[in-house]
Amino acid sequence: MTDKQQCNHQYGGQAVIEGVMMRGSDNLAIAVRKNEDDIVLHTEEVDSVSDRYSILERPFIRGVVSLFESLIMGMKALTFSANQVAEEEEEEELSTWELILTIGTALGLAILLFVVLPATAIKFIQQYVGSDLVLNFIEGVIKVTVFLLYIIGISRLNDINRVFQYHGAEHKVIYNYEADLPLSIDNARQYSTLHPRCGTNFLLIVMITSVLLFSFFGRPSLLNRILIHIALLPVVAGLSYEIIKLAGKEDANPIIKLIATPGLWLQKLTTREPDDKQLEVAIKALKGVLELEESS
Repeated sequence: MTDKQQCNHQYGGQAVIEGVMMRGSDNLAIAVRKNEDDIVLHTEEVDSVSDRYSILERPFIRGVVSLFESLIMGMKALTFSANQVAEEEEEEELSTWELILTIGTALGLAILLFVVLPATAIKFIQQYVGSDLVLNFIEGVIKVTVFLLYIIGISRLNDINRVFQYHGAEHKVIYNYEADLPLSIDNARQYSTLHPRCGTNFLLIVMITSVLLFSFFGRPSLLNRILIHIALLPVVAGLSYEIIKLAGKEDANPIIKLIATPGLWLQKLTTREPDDKQLEVAIKALKGVLELEESS
């Protein structure tokens, strides 16, 4: 996932099943390839809660809001793309409760894998290690290892590999747009599939930030440690969001760029080189958003 700030407009993207979702400040577009010659384009208005409450646009708060809104839009985009690929006669809309259940399940699994599992593992070795600093480092290594194993595991699925190709197409097209060149397959093809404002970077920065932040809490009991992790998740998300926004600037501080560098390496696992037809889909999605933004 990437974003661009220009004239107070943000443009970002997300790979979906056989397609790409692109988001502007007030609209989003989802382009999905149904067959060799047919690309379906769906557009809709984006109603951000930040537009109604200006306080939610402030640094650190906006990261938490953006995270949850991105999760909701991402789930809806994935549902739309799945329906198109399955050629459903009637598109199924996720109800509010289905969205809550889906996002809640996803967050629950994330907490289980990246909070409960590492904290439990540390419980069995902390009696042999006297330094809290060393224990926190080990816990961080466990988190990153679990995350890498998860990415490597799902990347072996053919359908996920296709999504990773569309992820690469999304990045290339965003680069094409940011370079102020006409959106075209030839122009987009020349760019990298790795982008500094990708959501993969965000996830890794969240892990690094959490390790650094939680090191200030010593070694509380297992239950308290898990509860502290959960309670501070909004703080970690907000701080990580600000870091990744700074990393995406052309004149970013070298230290910030250094922090974001491992995320670029990690994208080698979550992106693949797209073919021309996948680039065509990503271009159609971004053009759909840009046309709506220009006409509004």
